[in-house]
Amino acid sequence: MDDGSIDRDNAGAMGIVAARGEGPYAGVVHAGAGCSVGEPVFGRVAGRRAPQDRLVRAEAAGDPGPWRRQAILGRGRWDADALRDLAREYVAENLATDDAVLVIDETGFLKQGKASCGVARQYTGSAGKITNCQIGVFAAYVSARGHAFVDRALYLPTSWTGDPARLAATHVPDTVTFATKPALAVQMIQRALAAEVSFAWVAADAVYGVGDIELALRRACKGYVLRVKSDHYFGSWAGKPIVAGTAEEIARELEPVTWQRLSAGEGTKGARLHDWAYCELADLEADQYDETKSGLWTRGLLIRRNISDGDLAYFTTWCPAGTGIQALVSVEGRRWAIEDSFETATNELGLDHNETRSWYGWHRHVSLVMLAFAMMAVIRYCANDEPPPKRPRIRAIRS
Repeated sequence: MDDGSIDRDNAGAMGIVAARGEGPYAGVVHAGAGCSVGEPVFGRVAGRRAPQDRLVRAEAAGDPGPWRRQAILGRGRWDADALRDLAREYVAENLATDDAVLVIDETGFLKQGKASCGVARQYTGSAGKITNCQIGVFAAYVSARGHAFVDRALYLPTSWTGDPARLAATHVPDTVTFATKPALAVQMIQRALAAEVSFAWVAADAVYGVGDIELALRRACKGYVLRVKSDHYFGSWAGKPIVAGTAEEIARELEPVTWQRLSAGEGTKGARLHDWAYCELADLEADQYDETKSGLWTRGLLIRRNISDGDLAYFTTWCPAGTGIQALVSVEGRRWAIEDSFETATNELGLDHNETRSWYGWHRHVSLVMLAFAMMAVIRYCANDEPPPKRPRIRAIRS
């Protein structure tokens, strides 16, 4: 590690070097005078903690109180975006495959007061209702080697972006303006593309299923499987079977022979089987979206039907011409990985235990969790990776 390169066999050493700001990571974390950051940084993401635990750990470290640890997220001088980029680079170097999926989703951070940056009464799937919370939008990299977060952003409702006093009180940068959740997702996709992260697909829930995300991915020649609502309109073009109507209407008119029982991947109870149907709607040349690109791509509608209750889910798709339904089903099936990531990061790394109120505090805390999660994912991959086959020994022939 003397050269500062990221070595898949030295994940722990990489994390400590990053935390201390040594080598090429100098400037990522700098807590200020009189504060050694290596131990407290990773103490922040050591797991779930009760309020009294902060005092116990501080005393164990020889500190009179938790203030030195809290300074890492508040008064410390370091760049959370640089740490985010480091985590993304580490994931890309160790977990990358050509057919990887970038999964976009959000999670809620429940709050009781009104002072934390971005907090408002809004819907969050993690609570299943409208409640007082912050919303974080995340991107996870999912491949056959593992999965880990590679980006994050705190969503600010209009009740915040339209209130300069609240923005100033939580130290929101002047350059930050209102952005919808899909707009935040587009920014994450663009950062991944600019960093040359290897991925072939994007999967996301219905919040992110239309508009600018589709256009950005078509221009980049990246496939997608994006969930949409039942009233989303679809129509086929010349050369394809006539299809027109809302997703729900199209599903209702499909012949029984159209449905196929396929697995979206292995779950804790075995194969995750559903009935699936796929309608190709149009073939389009890539140069219609970017004149520097070439190749034929297909726009389509993918429908999932629950075997037990018949519940339907709908997805707009974009893929290289000739892509089969099983490939699209497998891409959609990888979306579960970000839910697993949220659960693991919450239970094991304290993702939801951010006690800061500022813009910087939220992004610093979450970026540290991202790095710790990435290290765990790479260590797990290395531990489970099959060793290379042994080469047969060739006996030397003596003359």
